[in-house]
Parts: sequence; structure tokens; C-alpha cells
Amino acid sequence: MPFLDGAEDLVFMRVGAIYPDGAKIVVRHPVKNETEHVLQLLWREARPEKAWERGPTLNLTESRDWVGTVQLGGLWPSTEYEYTLATDEGNHIRDFPKPLRFKTFPDPRLGRGSQFRFIASSCITPNFPYGGPTERKTIHGFDLMSEYLDPHSTKDVSPAPPMEFILFLGDFIYADVPIYWGNAKEAYRRLYRRNYQSPSFRKVYEKYPIVHAYDDHEIINNFSGEGNSSLQPYENAEHAFNLYNGEPNYSPFSPGHHYYNFSYGDTAFFIMDTRRYRSAPVDDLSTRTMLGDDQLYALYDWLSKVNTTSTFKFIVSSVPLTSLWGHDAATDSWAGFPTEKSALLSAFHSVPNVFVISGDRHEFAAIEFNSAHGHTVHEFSTSPLNMFYIPFIRTLKQQSDQTVEVYNQTLNTDAENTTIFEAAPPVPLERVFKYIPTGNHKWSTFEIDTREADKPMLRLSVLVDGDVAYNWTYVGKPLKVKTASALGLFTSGGIEELVRKFGMNPRKWF
Repeated sequence: MPFLDGAEDLVFMRVGAIYPDGAKIVVRHPVKNETEHVLQLLWREARPEKAWERGPTLNLTESRDWVGTVQLGGLWPSTEYEYTLATDEGNHIRDFPKPLRFKTFPDPRLGRGSQFRFIASSCITPNFPYGGPTERKTIHGFDLMSEYLDPHSTKDVSPAPPMEFILFLGDFIYADVPIYWGNAKEAYRRLYRRNYQSPSFRKVYEKYPIVHAYDDHEIINNFSGEGNSSLQPYENAEHAFNLYNGEPNYSPFSPGHHYYNFSYGDTAFFIMDTRRYRSAPVDDLSTRTMLGDDQLYALYDWLSKVNTTSTFKFIVSSVPLTSLWGHDAATDSWAGFPTEKSALLSAFHSVPNVFVISGDRHEFAAIEFNSAHGHTVHEFSTSPLNMFYIPFIRTLKQQSDQTVEVYNQTLNTDAENTTIFEAAPPVPLERVFKYIPTGNHKWSTFEIDTREADKPMLRLSVLVDGDVAYNWTYVGKPLKVKTASALGLFTSGGIEELVRKFGMNPRKWF
């Protein structure tokens, strides 16, 4: 019980955002009977002959729960480094007897393509299924993940490129399950400390960078922020998230916000904030927004840029994009925001190799979104990493009632040299092509290989309770650099007219 286990003495450090030339490192190190103290980050290239360098200082205070984040800069791409902590006088701290390591991302300017893997999942609570009081710190999903990532494991694919980072898609804590502990700052911070003290989680976060999105259970069930940062319980919930998981993320588009982007080589990622700006439930769903004006513009602008610079594009949404899930997903997922969803999908269909990664539903589903002339969009929704699944109730429809005629361009032209399109039989607008509802411990592993420019590959593996349950391979469209993006070509007026066409009515974007 978090009320009885406050984890006040928790000490940890880990890596969050990784860059080709830097990294963010978050530390918690409390001191009894003090209100603040200063620590020194030490770092070096991970070779024993290298001397330790003095990095940024951490000013840790009781008011911030003894948590601080610093950023190292001036590093070399694709290089392994190690780091530790020392006192302000330079003495190593005994709480960290061994330095931890990270590897910087490759330099995207080299244009060689890349091969790497990352993991995506969401939804954890310790000691589930319940194993008694002696298991209160266990998060079995992370135990299974650690075994899978062990280089000597027989469950991993061999040979395989290194695992570079983990995307956690939300519900890192359950502030309201089994009961709501209240909206005080300490009520939320206690839950983060409880997870970080887990030996199961420590085996993962000390070895792999993790970046986060948040969802409703970091705040309260089905929370809608309405763009009001002072709306309770958001203010104190966001304070705790920011300390432990927000500040170590990549820097947001605007200071104080939580939507951001990053790249690994020629693969691009956009992480949404699906809670802070979403409209409250209303009878007329067509008027609702999940992203708000500024975030929506940032997403369109990002998509326009990465269209010609990144082979694969991943858009991270804490809640599913598909409208096929029922029950409360009909209003809490993107199904409850039909106008905005339609506009986004129209943009996504105009760009090749777009994938949506989501969580929330405590099931796995792979969905394809079809379009008459555009590119197919795929979504992979994966959860939970360590939580319940519902064994008897299924709310996911296998396909939508709406259909679309997909037109294929022929190789021949008519007498006037006009391109001919042939319509195939109608297909569902949305269709599930893999569904795994069972399993308390699920995550997806994505392998990206763009070393062959004409044949970029994505390989997906879904693991359920530690075993591979599904594999899928996708051959992507080669990246073709153009003078104008697909979004800019979509309408004569460019991106502004594209947004207005779908009724989003931005305030002051341009």
C-alpha cells in the first residue's frame, strides 16, 4: 500500500532523453535533517583509461522531493559514456558504487541509414497480480523485460541490433486505483517513489533510457484538462510527473508543456499530450479537441518537415487512435474526437510510413487505417506492462462499418496519356489485423532498419507474459526528398488551408 510504504529514502539515477551530442540524467538523493544539498555529476567516455570530467551540478531540495535533472552536452555521437555522482568537493557517493552507462544516438547528418530497436508499453502497478506483502516492490513485467533484454537470453531475436530506448505511453502510476489517495503533491510523489524503488524497475531503468507520455491515471480516471493548467487535480499531479518523468524527457515544443519530438537517425517521433488540452465530454462530439490549437499546429508542422527527412514516422498517443474499442473508449479515446481525428488521419494518409503507437486498453491490437488514394496508416496499441486484463469481456470490433474504395494506379495510360486509377472492392476504413486481449504483461518491440535506402524495414514483435506472441514485418516506402512536403501539396493554400479545411479553426497559428 503506498500510504504505508512512502519510499522516502529512495535513491536513484537514470538517463532520459538521449541526443547525438548529449543526454539528460535525473537523480534523486535525499538527505535527512536538511532542506537542500548540492551534488556533482561526473562523466567520462566508457574506457578505464579516461579521466572523470566534472559535469553539471544538481541543486536538490526537499521542496522538489530531492529530485533534479541535468543535461550533459558536447558529447560524441554513437559513443558509450558512463556517469556517477560525487559531492561538491569531488568525493564519490557511496550510494552509487558502480557508474551507470548510456550510448549517444548516431549523427543523423551522416545519411547512412540506421538499425536499432525500441520498446513501447504502458500501464503498471507494483505487486500485480497480488503476491503478498513480501512482493510489494515487485513489478513482474519489468522482471520479464529484463530477462528478455539479457544478452544471453534465448527469448530475444538473434542476431538483433541493440535496444536503444523505451517509450512508456502512460499510466505509469495509478493515482486512483484501488482508491484515490487525494490530490496533494505528496500523494502523487509517493506513488512515483514506490515504482522507482522497485528492484524490478531498477534493473531496466539503470540500463536503458526511458522517455514518457502521461495519461489519465497519473492524474485521475478519464481526466480532461480543458487547457486549464490550474484545474485540479492536474496541478499537483503534473508537479510529480514533471519531477520524475517529465523533465528527463526531450525538451517540449513550448516550455512548461509535455508534447515533444525527437529522432533516432532517420526515424522521427512525436509524443502527444492527450490530457491537458482535451475538451470535457459533451453531447456534440464533433466540437471536441484532444490536442488544442498549439499542439495540433506543432504536430502538423512536424509532420510536414519529417515527410522529406525521416523514413519512418511514429506518433505516440497515450489513448488509441482507432474507434473500434467500445465502452468508455467511445468518449475517452480518439473515437470521442471525430472531427479532429478525421483531420489528423487525412494528413497522416498523405505521408508514407506513418505509424501510431498507443496504450491504455490493457490489450494488444494492430489496426490499419485505409484511404482511397493515400498511404495506409498502422496503429499498434500495447498494454498493460503490469496490470490486469479483462478475461471475458471484449469491446474491440474487428472492423468498422464504414468502408472506402482503394484506388490502385495502373501502369497504362489512355490515349490522352492520362493516368488511370482502378478501384478495388471496398475495404473497411479501420480494420484489426491482430488482436491479443489476454496477458497481464505485454510490450511491443520495434526494430527499424533503413540501411538499404530502397527497402526500409520495420519488424514488430509482441511479447505476452515474457514470450513472443506475434511477429510482423513491413517493407516501407523509400524516402524521396522533395522540394515541398506532401502536406504542403495537399491543398493549394498549404498547411493553413489544410487545417481549416477540416474545421479546426486555429486561433493565431500563422
